[in-house]
Amino acid sequence: MTHDHLDTADRPVSRPFGRLLTAMVSPFAPDGSLDLDGAARLASHLVDEQGNDAVVVNGTTGESPTTTDAEKEHLIRAVVEAVGDRAKVVAGVGTNDTRHTIELAAAAEKAGAHGLLVVTPYYNKPPQSGLLRHFTAVADATGLPVMLYDIPHRSGVPIETETLVRLAEHGRIVAVKDAKGDLTATSWVTSRTALAFYCGEDALTLPALAVGSVGLVGTSTHFVGALTAQMIEAFDAGNMPAALALHRRLLPLFTGIFRTQGTILVKAGLASLGLPAGPVRPPLVDATDDEIAQLRADFAAVGLELPE
Repeated sequence: MTHDHLDTADRPVSRPFGRLLTAMVSPFAPDGSLDLDGAARLASHLVDEQGNDAVVVNGTTGESPTTTDAEKEHLIRAVVEAVGDRAKVVAGVGTNDTRHTIELAAAAEKAGAHGLLVVTPYYNKPPQSGLLRHFTAVADATGLPVMLYDIPHRSGVPIETETLVRLAEHGRIVAVKDAKGDLTATSWVTSRTALAFYCGEDALTLPALAVGSVGLVGTSTHFVGALTAQMIEAFDAGNMPAALALHRRLLPLFTGIFRTQGTILVKAGLASLGLPAGPVRPPLVDATDDEIAQLRADFAAVGLELPE
């Protein structure tokens, strides 16, 4: 395989969705129904208190496998109304059915979303030519900028480097949420394209920045968004000792939030803080007392308090 190098040394850093995004949970009422007022309040908290430049709604952390198409549309509208004047709202629309994904993309655009997050089709394991066709068809379907979501440990299929390079030629495919955990692959794509790479694994944010990524789509950032933004800003300013110190401080929550499925612990933490969350929907299960106690210890290790 050959790698045609694109000289990117003098290229200005493009951040189409800002530096910091959080993949927001979808708050539910005690009966499991969608809590739209809670979603608006949580989105406002993430933007105004936690320093997020954008929020992702209807991602996996938002329990998209268990929300209906109508619920997804209502959620986008509620969050756009709450924060759309001061932050970007990126709508997760990816499924393993191209036609359905295009329908969700069109609905998200109509609901006021500023961008689309499109995950690799999962379970049916399409070849790279199928990924190219899928992502291109979705990007062709609306006028919104697209962030591809490369997460092979969930989807079963990576978006290979050569496929990403070809997809970068599309005018609306502007970014990648990179949860591949392969910094060599990240390095090749960021050196050969103008795609804005957003780290999709909280604990890899700092090393990802070092190889050309521009920010994070986080989960622990429900709680440590402001500190994570400081870490990214320190890196941007060339203050590596400060960036590294923040990385090390934040590790207990960067990793601890994933001791079980991330949504479970985010909702438990939000509930302890009196923020909108509610229960999870099956097949997820709510956090156990032991898991909440461990989360409280992880908060303490970062220097934060999670109330009893």
